Amino acid sequence: MKKVLYLIACVAMLTSCADQYNIQGSSSVSILDGSKLYLKVLKEKDLSDLDSCEVVHGQFHFAGLLDTTYMASLHIGEQSIMPLVVEKGNIVVRIDNALQKVSGTPLNDALYDFLDKHTRLQNQLQELDHRFSQMLLDGIEEDEIDRILSAEAAVIAQQEDSLVSDFVVANFENVLGPFVFIQMSSSVPQIEHIMSKAPESFKRIESVAEFYKYVTNTGDTHKTESSASVNNGEIDDATIQDILNGNDNVH
Repeated sequence: MKKVLYLIACVAMLTSCADQYNIQGSSSVSILDGSKLYLKVLKEKDLSDLDSCEVVHGQFHFAGLLDTTYMASLHIGEQSIMPLVVEKGNIVVRIDNALQKVSGTPLNDALYDFLDKHTRLQNQLQELDHRFSQMLLDGIEEDEIDRILSAEAAVIAQQEDSLVSDFVVANFENVLGPFVFIQMSSSVPQIEHIMSKAPESFKRIESVAEFYKYVTNTGDTHKTESSASVNNGEIDDATIQDILNGNDNVH
């Protein structure tokens, strides 16, 4: 009996010392009530369910032990809703019609701060289309409008390029670097610039190496699933697989 109690105590101690994740979510989208959510990660090159739960009165919860940090995706059935990092700590997920956000832990805070900034720049580019129409109505010559708005678009594009590049460089050593590099790099010069600063550990990540090889061979950042875009925090299964594929240190 004493041996049994001792074993139970040892297991309890090991469990208490292990890293744990705790994801507390809320949703104001009424149609999600009663739906089953899946937390999916890539393990051994297969997208698999790390955890699942049901949305009850706008609330949902995932929790468990963690052997490593994962780049993951929240799903309803086969539909991906949003990316998140499964890491040690208390993670807060918010889903509503206007916003999808993950916060509460360092990597998730960094990811969604970056996505918010990127979305603002994208919105500024889209606003230029509205300004074009308004300037025409104001009687400004089209050539003059093109000159003004092209200059503004170039500035925004440069800001976006710097935002992505700086973020990847700052996150070479964690799961966010490969994720954003593959998802959001927009040109060969940008990719070359990032890779010129990258440590060997980053270059050896299989998905990074394959993406870099493809781009440098074809000059195209948008003809492979690896470079599928992220819009308002959404990510599809194929993209997750490409980002996480084939490297034990990048999950």
